Amino acid sequence: MKDLERRFSFDFYLLLFFLVSFLGWIWEVCIYLVKERQFVNRGILTGPWLPIYGAGALFLYFLLNRCKKKPVLVFLVSMTVCSVLEYCAGYYLEKMWGVKWWDYSGMPFNLNGHICLLSCLMFGAGGVLLVSFLIPLYTKLYGKLPKRARIAAGLFLLILFVIDAAYSADFPNAGRGITYENSI
Repeated sequence: MKDLERRFSFDFYLLLFFLVSFLGWIWEVCIYLVKERQFVNRGILTGPWLPIYGAGALFLYFLLNRCKKKPVLVFLVSMTVCSVLEYCAGYYLEKMWGVKWWDYSGMPFNLNGHICLLSCLMFGAGGVLLVSFLIPLYTKLYGKLPKRARIAAGLFLLILFVIDAAYSADFPNAGRGITYENSI
């Protein structure tokens, strides 16, 4: 009954979305700390989250949760799905605001600067890490939190996220290290 309750609990998915959105933000911030030796708040939003990571995680959860013991399959599907998601998001963001939030043009085997082979391979590895290790760990920890705390945390994060998204729709996070010059 507990497993069935969790599977259909909105806060399970909401908190997973925010957890992976935050971890994606941490990942990108760390890349820039190493690469540029400076803190850069990555992404279109102001808050410490990159929703493309959270959306990708939910999609991979629904698609691959039953396959978590098949890492090769998880790798290939994650690589494909996340690469398509990143390409579509990059294309949409560029058309919507006229700037690029990432640009792989200098990388080998890139497609219009929106994706490249290295990022595709990283998505595959990240998918295996997510589906086979992080989500099972998250599921165990989720079950130990009181329901009221989970719901309160989910609502609090959702309210902050909606405020951030509304603000960022008019004033997207942009600038050095965040966006790339574009000649649209």
